[in-house]
Amino acid sequence: MKRYILLILITGISVIVYGQNERKFVRDGNKLFMEAVKDTTRLDTLKFSQAEEEYRKALNKRPGHEKWDFNLADALYKQMRFEEAEQKFNELEEKLETPQEKARALHNMGNSQLMQQKIDESIESYKEALRKNPNDLDTKYNLAYAQMLKNQQQQQQQQQNKDQDKNQDQQNQDQQNNQDQQNQDKQDNQDQQNKQDQQNQQNKQDQQNQQQQQQPQPKISKQDAEQLLQALQNDERDIQEKVKKEKAARAKRIKTEKEW
Repeated sequence: MKRYILLILITGISVIVYGQNERKFVRDGNKLFMEAVKDTTRLDTLKFSQAEEEYRKALNKRPGHEKWDFNLADALYKQMRFEEAEQKFNELEEKLETPQEKARALHNMGNSQLMQQKIDESIESYKEALRKNPNDLDTKYNLAYAQMLKNQQQQQQQQQNKDQDKNQDQQNQDQQNNQDQQNQDKQDNQDQQNKQDQQNQQNKQDQQNQQQQQQPQPKISKQDAEQLLQALQNDERDIQEKVKKEKAARAKRIKTEKEW
């Protein structure tokens, strides 16, 4: 009987020590976390990393403890491991029971998303947090900030689209101007070529005419010249004889007419 009671006492003491070890890890993790937070001059990722190790030690002994999981997620966020923190807060939101706890997890998940430039996702997380805890001023502020970033993003996108359209119009205009200039240059070259061809043709024609003019006229032989001259003289004598005969005939007619 005494041995049985002693066994129970030993077992109880072991449970208490086991629980104390878990809480010791958590206390050590919290201490490191708070020391890192107090230093506002820099981000002490080393102490946040050490706090993460302590929280994981506690969770290894007691998996699924929501508060310790929450502390772990905060330590991940402080180390700028935002994607891991987002995933951890999302898991916590599904496991937590009260609306206030869920709202807190959603708030931190929205922060993790916002730091990853997931602006639309962060806005939805903040809205969902406010549905569960409408009076949370921090969440309202973060929601307004995220919406402002979204508006700026939209304005920048609109401006970029406008600039792209303007640049595209300018490129199209430049291309059209270049095409017009090329067409004009091509036409000018064609006109110049036609003019040159015409000039070449005229020069060729003038050269041919000049060559024809410079060609020596054919010469006749002395015999041919004498024959031609004799023929001209004979023609002249014949013409004179005819004229004389014609005069004589006229004179005769005139005389006869008088006698009548």
